[in-house]
Amino acid sequence: MSSSSESESETKKELYISPIATPMADTKLQIKLLKLVKKAAKEKKVKRGVKEVVKYVRKTKDGSMKSSKNRICVIAGDVSPVDVISHIPVLLEESDIKYIYVSSKESLGTASSTKRPTSIALIDLGEESENKKLLKECLEKVVDI
Repeated sequence: MSSSSESESETKKELYISPIATPMADTKLQIKLLKLVKKAAKEKKVKRGVKEVVKYVRKTKDGSMKSSKNRICVIAGDVSPVDVISHIPVLLEESDIKYIYVSSKESLGTASSTKRPTSIALIDLGEESENKKLLKECLEKVVDI
């Protein structure tokens, strides 16, 4: 009986998506986004967690708007409580940073090279990055959604 209850809790965990999680990436785009997060984490060009992302966005909002086209924010759609991330989309829109939701905070944490689940990751690639092509592809699809 314990194995069936474990499988039920796993399916409930997978099925929970926050009501504010729009735009949600489709499966193909999620794979590309997580690959981008992984590559950016290797280059040390990713900010993880709500506190770090908010601090970085507020700090760079006043200074340089030139690199906002090289930024994308990936937010987990299964964050509970929702209040933890509810202010982030407004902050990102004010800063002209594109954002998109993925279904799982566990997969986002794994992609960003941490052992813990991560609710949000901001990728800020410079002009000299070799992953700009993948970022541009993801940004184009995010704009289409």
